[in-house]
Amino acid sequence: MLAFTVLVALVAAERVAELVVSLRNAAWSRQRGGVETGQGHYPVMVVLHTALLVGALVEAYVRRPQVPGVLAWSMLVVVVATQALRWWCIATLGPRWNTRVIVVPDLAPVTSGPYRLLRHPNYVAVVVEGAALPLVHAAWITALVFTVLNLVLLRARIGVENRALGLA
Repeated sequence: MLAFTVLVALVAAERVAELVVSLRNAAWSRQRGGVETGQGHYPVMVVLHTALLVGALVEAYVRRPQVPGVLAWSMLVVVVATQALRWWCIATLGPRWNTRVIVVPDLAPVTSGPYRLLRHPNYVAVVVEGAALPLVHAAWITALVFTVLNLVLLRARIGVENRALGLA
C-alpha cells in the first residue's frame, strides 16, 4: 500500500507540474490572440482526473485486494510509458500545449512528434493511464468507472478541439 500511495502522490505531483506549464503556456497563447473554447467541460475534467487519484487510493485502502505481482509491475510499466508519451506531447507542442482549448490564430496544427502518428496522442496517454494507474493495485472499479466517464468526456473534448482547430 505504501508503494502505491507514493506512486499516486508522484502522479499527483506530476499533474501539478503540468498545471504550472499549462498556466505559463495559456498566458503565451493569450498574448498572441489565442481564443479559448470549451470552457464548460473543463471543471468536469478537473474533477474527474482528481477523482481518479482519490478513487484509486480509496478503493485500494477499502478493498485491500490481493495484487498479483505481474499485474502490479506490468501496469507500472504502462503508467511510466504514458507519462513519457504525455511529456513527449507537451515537448512537441511547446508553448502551445495547455490543459485548456486555446487556439492561436494563424498557427497550423502541429503534425510532428507523436502528432505525426495520431491526431490526439495526449488523450491516448490519458485513457491508458486512467486504466493502468488504478490497476497497479488492482483497483479495477476505479479503472472501469474512470474509463467510462473519461470516454464520455473525451468525446466532447475532442469535438471541441477539432472544431477549434478547424479539423471537424
